[in-house]
Amino acid sequence: MMSTEQRSPDAFLALAKEEEQEFTKGRLKIFFGAVAGVGKTYAMLQTARRLKSDGIDVVVGYVETHGRKETAALLEGLEQLPLKKLPYRDTEQPEFDLDLALKRHPQIILVDELAHTNVPGSRHKKRWQDIEELLDSGINVFTTLNVQHVESLHDVVDHITGVPVQERVPDSIIERALDIELVDLPPDELIQRLKEGKVYVPDKVHHALDNFFRKGNLIALRELALRVTADRVEAQMEQYRMSRQISEPWPAAEKILVCIGPSPLSSTVLRAARRMASGLRAKWMAVYVRTPASAYMSEEDKSRIVQTMRLAEQLGAQTRELMGRSVSEEIVKCARQNNVSKIVIGKPAKPRWQEILRGSVVDDLIRNSGIIDVYVITGEKNTYDTVVNFSRKKRTTPIFYMKSLGVVTLATLLARLMLPYFESSNVVMVYMLGVVIVATQYGRGPSVLASILSVAAFDFFFVPPYLTFAVSDTQYVITFAVMLTVALVISTLTTRVRQQAEAAREREQRTYALYTISRELSSSMDLEEVVEKGLSHISDVFHGQTALYLSDEKQDLHIFARGLGKNALWNVDHGVALWAFKNKKAAGASTDTLPAAAAIYVPLLGAKKTIGVLAVGLPESDRVVSPERLHLLETFASQIAITCERADLTRENEKARLQMRTEQLKNSLLSSVSHDLKTPLATISGAAGSLSDPDSKLNEEQKRILADEICSQAMRLNKQVSNLLAVTKVESTELTLAKEEYPVEEIIGAAISALDEEPRDGRIVVDLPDPTLEVNVDESLIQQALINLLENAIKHTPKDSVISICAEETANEVILSVADTGPGVSDKDKGRIFEKFQRGDNPQAEGTGLGLAICKGIVQAHGGRIWVEDRPQGGAIFKIALTKGSSKAAAL
Repeated sequence: MMSTEQRSPDAFLALAKEEEQEFTKGRLKIFFGAVAGVGKTYAMLQTARRLKSDGIDVVVGYVETHGRKETAALLEGLEQLPLKKLPYRDTEQPEFDLDLALKRHPQIILVDELAHTNVPGSRHKKRWQDIEELLDSGINVFTTLNVQHVESLHDVVDHITGVPVQERVPDSIIERALDIELVDLPPDELIQRLKEGKVYVPDKVHHALDNFFRKGNLIALRELALRVTADRVEAQMEQYRMSRQISEPWPAAEKILVCIGPSPLSSTVLRAARRMASGLRAKWMAVYVRTPASAYMSEEDKSRIVQTMRLAEQLGAQTRELMGRSVSEEIVKCARQNNVSKIVIGKPAKPRWQEILRGSVVDDLIRNSGIIDVYVITGEKNTYDTVVNFSRKKRTTPIFYMKSLGVVTLATLLARLMLPYFESSNVVMVYMLGVVIVATQYGRGPSVLASILSVAAFDFFFVPPYLTFAVSDTQYVITFAVMLTVALVISTLTTRVRQQAEAAREREQRTYALYTISRELSSSMDLEEVVEKGLSHISDVFHGQTALYLSDEKQDLHIFARGLGKNALWNVDHGVALWAFKNKKAAGASTDTLPAAAAIYVPLLGAKKTIGVLAVGLPESDRVVSPERLHLLETFASQIAITCERADLTRENEKARLQMRTEQLKNSLLSSVSHDLKTPLATISGAAGSLSDPDSKLNEEQKRILADEICSQAMRLNKQVSNLLAVTKVESTELTLAKEEYPVEEIIGAAISALDEEPRDGRIVVDLPDPTLEVNVDESLIQQALINLLENAIKHTPKDSVISICAEETANEVILSVADTGPGVSDKDKGRIFEKFQRGDNPQAEGTGLGLAICKGIVQAHGGRIWVEDRPQGGAIFKIALTKGSSKAAAL
């Protein structure tokens, strides 16, 4: 293990985050099982009782005993929080009280059934969300979970059992658990428990045994539970190794890494590694290392690497493409980072003398692998080594060699001019400079030629006897040897630096491309804008034309968008796109499926379904898609899929919100109308019944009173219906304004006159400093708004209280105020008091809750403002701001 001084900043950051979570967040422990009945709740309660005896503050938040006496017995002696009752379908359902748990704040709380769906009306839809809030509050939580409820295993469980599971838990919650305790029970014992009635009531036992609890299902689910637990333990071990920066692998489980390259040997090595991984039931990965020498590979070698990487993926391997200077160093580094226990590599076929001169990847790998086992596999005959192939397959044109000759010629002319003024040792530096220029511009081959020609030119032109290759002084032989060696070293190092710079530039371009598309796609929620940005970016990176298919509700593919201008892909093959969509695999050009297609088709794989297909038409000169470029394209497709899915979810959430709002309004309307129409209808019905009763002994005065009551309640009903029609009209496009300039005094007077006689008798006081004040409005509508405000004030104030109306002017507005001395409006109601069917804190007040909503609609139609303020002496002040009349405004 590395010392503290050797740890990287990332390791310290990981440790800091882990310690922060340990001290600020609660810990989650999951009692995990294959199916119901294995004893998860029993094991959880046993652990809780043991901790309780050790003095730990343990509280039971919710535990489902399912009528099992032995489980219920374990609850004795443990503090249990009361459950809250929530109405559901004419019954009351017990539910976990989250607020009470947060207020109690124990050290550990037991909350059974992590995948449970809460009763409607709870704070959260799912119980795992309740548990997240508990953890964020610093409370440790014990809970239980069956493997069929894991989100990522939904399709697998559905395929095994044939029973769709509706209640599922995101994998992120399971990954958050610091401890997973597997509660296991062999299938035969579980079946016996079922038959004994210890899992379900006797009436359900036979149905369970014939369906979900078949022995084959239990065996498969048990294996899934074991694998999930093992994977989680392995992930925790990897996290520990990473946070402590432990470089050496811990071979707790077998993991195989196979090295591949352009040699035909790679396919044989790959199949051998697959057989080894299958025999050991181990995970395995195939790795190709791109070095600076990879730039010299032939097209045949590039194509062979592509095919080998695809073969690895088809065989089930995780594929990685690394970049570095040394193959062996990158392989060992990757193996240690991924906790690999075995490395598989092909036996080299080059002669021993070449290994001595150029080095051997196998020897370096064995020497540096440490405790990792290295397996060397014998391959096919007449295979060749990657390094030899790289040195032979050069991407250098003859013109570069001609330019190399030209540089040496120029160096010779310059040296000839310098000879009378400088020593011959300084002349040599001119040739060294020429070698550096050639190596930088034209590559390794031309630079080697320049080194040899420089030595020959120096001997021919500057060493006596001149103009001959003969050497009069044998000391010059050493000079030539050193000059050639230095020139070759300089050319080699310069070429290597150039190659490394090109490799770094490629990595930077790939990283920048991923960053750019992620930033652009996350900057918008509009689907069309997202797709346009994504296609434009892909066209720029791959220098090709693009098109995007999206699926509809019937899972049919349709062209949704194409690249802009010349980047639009019109020559699309719908059949290839449909195959890629249905099979969730890339197809088309440079793939194993329908390779004759002119474009490559990559499916857009979302979290729950395939969203569509991305089509990219590559230029004919660049039809070979390397694994790196294919993975980059798949990453782009994944980014677009995630963004499209996010946009769809946003639309669905907005649709659900509107639907929920509609349902709330409908329920409020039915509740309000049924309540407010019930009283007048009952009064009318009773009075009419009394009047129509032939046996009634009512005198004329009593009949008149009943008739007046019928008339009064009918007018009340008419007003209720009018308000409903008015609010509908105000919120629709049917409302047209007949705006003119009207005196404020006239509008206020007409509104007061429209009220009943009783409020007009001294209760309403008008304060109008300027009688000539005018507003540009539709008189009838603003008058109705004032009537509604006055009636609202009358309903909420005592009969002997005063209601004040005043008007004040600003630069461009006239503000009308209606003040009362009632209970006022609370701060929480000020924002929603103008919404439909809202009555504030006085639910017993008469009316449908539409009056203020109508006022708001009328005022906003005039381009004005309406709001409510607290009256300093108590009560509320409703204010309306309207546009001032033009004549008055001009006068100001």
